[in-house]
Amino acid sequence: MFGKLLLAFAISFGVAAVFGVWLVPYLKKIKAGQMIKENGPTWHMSKSGTPTMGGFIFIAGTAAACLTTGLSCMLAGDYSHIIVLFFALAFGAIGFLDDFEKLKKKQNLGLSAKSKFLLQLVVSFAFIFLLRRFGYLSPELYIPFLDVTWQLPEPLYVAFAAFAIVATVNAVNLTDGVDGLAAGTSIPVFFLFTALAFAWGRSFLGLGIFSAGLTGALMGFLLYNFNPASVFMGDTGSLFLGGAVSAVAFALDIPLVILISGIIFVAEVLSDVIQVVYFKLTHGKRFFKMAPLHHHFELKGNPETKVVAIYMIVTAITCLIALLSV
Repeated sequence: MFGKLLLAFAISFGVAAVFGVWLVPYLKKIKAGQMIKENGPTWHMSKSGTPTMGGFIFIAGTAAACLTTGLSCMLAGDYSHIIVLFFALAFGAIGFLDDFEKLKKKQNLGLSAKSKFLLQLVVSFAFIFLLRRFGYLSPELYIPFLDVTWQLPEPLYVAFAAFAIVATVNAVNLTDGVDGLAAGTSIPVFFLFTALAFAWGRSFLGLGIFSAGLTGALMGFLLYNFNPASVFMGDTGSLFLGGAVSAVAFALDIPLVILISGIIFVAEVLSDVIQVVYFKLTHGKRFFKMAPLHHHFELKGNPETKVVAIYMIVTAITCLIALLSV
């Protein structure tokens, strides 16, 4: 099993690294440049025009690993990695529509918030149905550290799952605001999922292959996304990533582990909520210098590379804690 996971990692890394050699110049050629928000940090304006939709790099690497290394799983009747892949791809498609709208309008405004929310909700319900249909999901909520499960009524569990998926996807999307940040903080999370799948045995091989594949693909993507980034993942990549995080967590039946391993994602979305609520309650005052949280640390004088490094270290620690919690 270890050999399969290692092969998935190697294939995805290789495909992502090679695919990026072609994709980055192609995105430049078609002028798929990112428009930078004017109300962001002023030094980010120098990044305007950097190609976006680079998420296709790690999407391609992950798909390659799933369709090659995961072939034996499919022949054995295990389609968990394919279900998870298609779910993440569905969210990536929503992100692609958003990126496409931004490029067409030549501004940093894509799909409306309502449209994105409705599309994400539809995809979430479809995924929950598929997991229940194929027996990968039960309406029992596993509680980390306590090693107990809480039986929920089916409608309540479905509502919780849909909310958790949409929240996770958008939290990862918010984290994608600094070179290498979303990819760098996602790597320890998928390494955790790979380790859990390995520890739990061959019945989780498909999910392990997907997780190991995405880990390798993200490392291949970082060759192009580390500061100074030559390509951004765009919403195509960040929504795919968010979908993948929530999909694997639910397929492993441990969704609450996201709160531990994905503490950075939680902090990012909470900082945004706190900023908006505080702004309204105080009639214009700000709790943070800027939200999401990584911009606050930037404006405190920390370079991007330091913020990314600290975020990755924190995520690695919380993923270790999450591993111990189950």
